[in-house]
Amino acid sequence: MSDVIVSTEPATGAEVWRGAVGDAAAEVAAAREAWPAWAAHSVAYRMEAIRRFANVVRSREGAFADLIARETGKPLWEAKTEVTSVINKVEISIAAYGERTPMRRLEAAIGNKVTVRHKPHGVLAVLGPYNFPAHLPNGHILPALIAGNAVVFKPSEKTPATGAMLVECLHEAGIPEGVVRLLIGGPKEGKELAAEPGIDGLLFTGSARAGQSLHRQFAETPGKILALELGGNNPIVVWNPGDLQAAAAIVVQSAFLSAGQRCTAARRLIVEDGQHEPLVGEIVKLMDRIIIDHPHADPAPFMGPLIDNGAADHLQEQYLALMMKGGQPIRRLERHSEDKPFLSPALIDMTEAKERPDEELFGPVLQMIRVPDFDAAIDEANRTRFGLAASLLCKDPALYDKYWASGRAGVINWNKPTNGAPSNAPFGGIGASGNHRPSAYYAADYCAYPVTSVEAEMVRAVITEGLRPAYVPEDE
Repeated sequence: MSDVIVSTEPATGAEVWRGAVGDAAAEVAAAREAWPAWAAHSVAYRMEAIRRFANVVRSREGAFADLIARETGKPLWEAKTEVTSVINKVEISIAAYGERTPMRRLEAAIGNKVTVRHKPHGVLAVLGPYNFPAHLPNGHILPALIAGNAVVFKPSEKTPATGAMLVECLHEAGIPEGVVRLLIGGPKEGKELAAEPGIDGLLFTGSARAGQSLHRQFAETPGKILALELGGNNPIVVWNPGDLQAAAAIVVQSAFLSAGQRCTAARRLIVEDGQHEPLVGEIVKLMDRIIIDHPHADPAPFMGPLIDNGAADHLQEQYLALMMKGGQPIRRLERHSEDKPFLSPALIDMTEAKERPDEELFGPVLQMIRVPDFDAAIDEANRTRFGLAASLLCKDPALYDKYWASGRAGVINWNKPTNGAPSNAPFGGIGASGNHRPSAYYAADYCAYPVTSVEAEMVRAVITEGLRPAYVPEDE
């Protein structure tokens, strides 16, 4: 492998950034050395440093958004919302730490006290994804720093420039360089970082396959924390929604926002057989109006390209496999340029397919499944090894109650998209979508561990049972 990582714009192929591949062991050693001093500071000190980080990002907001748009291909307007999320995450993380990990003092017998406090793990590795290269790793890094950990962050090799700017902003805010280390590299460096004996845990956002590999690896080191945010084969059920145009808008947003490159994107549209055609008509009308263009185009696009040609090639192969299994295209997945990863959104009816693969198709492909009744819709929604996000569009609250009670997902929405999860609530999935370590507001839970102390101001003790009588010598 080359000793240099080069990042290019998906929309144009132009070079964005290049940097030397780092050394995982050296970065962990630097973080290990810097960690004790950072952990010794008060929580208030660390929170103020994080607040300065918000101000730094705010001062570079335009440049940051421009870089994200260029490096990921997502529209500029969407990149701006990501930078806003990075800024907003500061106060959310501070509030979450105070609520999820407060110090507690309890009264015990004989004047004793029980105190519950939290300690940082030490050095935490963070592996970031390319689809939200600032927001998602930031959601791990900030809670880790507030808790008193040092961090070694390896951004995706597809978006290293955004990762580098994120770390620059942290250092500019006065967080010591040793406390936040940037590791540039590809899969090899990621594996080396995960295997480093000097880390006390790893926080990962990415594919289910990579997450499962990490889970197996960390089975041999149960003393290290592992938090996994993985993908999903997410269902959106539409059942007598009333306003078909609004329902279609929610379906399109769920499936095709970020060119379908969101772990919460809707992959399966489940509808009532025989009642689905008006809804499909509205969805297709919207799909045909979607603007697909480079991030800075005017008028602004709804979708940009996929992250690179390899991702586009793979998605086209997966789509072709769906047709080979009996899928009936309603709108085909089409390549707009032979040498660029621009793809049109696709809708394919998989009802009569001989097999429906339970995979996360990471791009703008929505599979429709027609079912006879609502119970069948719930069964179909749950027919997946994943369990990240699910949504129901309907007028009847009783149906939502039933859907919520029976649904297997960490995010279950009603008359809202599958994506766009709030940062002030927990976020995570079950099954192949995670390992029961929800992030977002609950990230504080895995960035520190509780320590229980029973405390008394004086040394007092006596053993009253199970002893022989004390020897008392006779008077001479």
